[in-house]
Amino acid sequence: MIERAERGMSTYAISRELRVDEATVRKWRNRFKERPRLTTLRDAPRSGRPGTISSEQRAEVVRLACERPKDNKTKFRDLWTFSSLRDAVERKLGLRLSRTEVWRILQLRGVRPHRVVGWLHSSDPLFREKVAPICKLYVEPPPGATVLSFDEKPGMQAREHAHPMKSATRRRPGRKEVEYVRHGTVTLLAAFNVQTGEVFGRCWRRTAENEVAFFEEIALRHPTGPVYVIWDNLNVHYGKRWEEFNERHGGRFHFLYTPKHASWVNQIECWFSILQRRVIRHGSFGSREALMRTVRGFIAHWNDVEAHPFRWRFRGEFRETLLPDLAA
Repeated sequence: MIERAERGMSTYAISRELRVDEATVRKWRNRFKERPRLTTLRDAPRSGRPGTISSEQRAEVVRLACERPKDNKTKFRDLWTFSSLRDAVERKLGLRLSRTEVWRILQLRGVRPHRVVGWLHSSDPLFREKVAPICKLYVEPPPGATVLSFDEKPGMQAREHAHPMKSATRRRPGRKEVEYVRHGTVTLLAAFNVQTGEVFGRCWRRTAENEVAFFEEIALRHPTGPVYVIWDNLNVHYGKRWEEFNERHGGRFHFLYTPKHASWVNQIECWFSILQRRVIRHGSFGSREALMRTVRGFIAHWNDVEAHPFRWRFRGEFRETLLPDLAA
């Protein structure tokens, strides 16, 4: 506000630009005019009871919250709750706090010890060497070449809900009965075209013979030009069968393997996530055949209406701070 006032802007213009009330702008302009110092811009002391918890004690609470529960009083507990953390603070620091005060301290620092986010670390020593050419294919595919991201999605459950879902209202979210009937599982073999976003899939068992038959169909769909296939390190992706397959097709196929424990490098996983959220997670299927029909229908809809390449931001380049971990 003061910077804009020094540039000659009016109170009204400052309030519109910063989206604050004109009275607020006027108050700070007058206050700074009376005492033109930076200390004037600090908030004045507020009324109320003085604080009883020092900054050092708050820091100790945060430090304890960032540790894993590991003493005898917190056996069989992998994560803190506000109650268990309050008790640990009293035992270790001699500081008696309420659950609400513990919550306030952690909330102020943005610490949420009860929440866990999934994380996948690749220990592949050749991570850089493997991921760099894959990312180059994503962002700079060779002219005239086809780049396919392939993987299997096993264990898709054909679950039939015992009762229909209830739609959401203004006061409550949608509801789904937890009881269901299992009708078996289905495996999807799918290839995602990195350049067009189209998906080719088959609901087949995951066997070496089926995968060779799947790529025979891929070869018919892409009869000319080199084809780059990005897939993982599953045992059926290795062996003489693929050398023979490539010889039958003039050596046009080039297979690139993602680093171990780095499924996120494979773009088909992004499409599998869309399939899971939109079709499988809340779907109700009376049989395996019903699930397969729905999956095939979604693939056809995707290719006709929604197919698009994904915007790939990671280019296989790393900051120097990451290099020691990758080398290890």
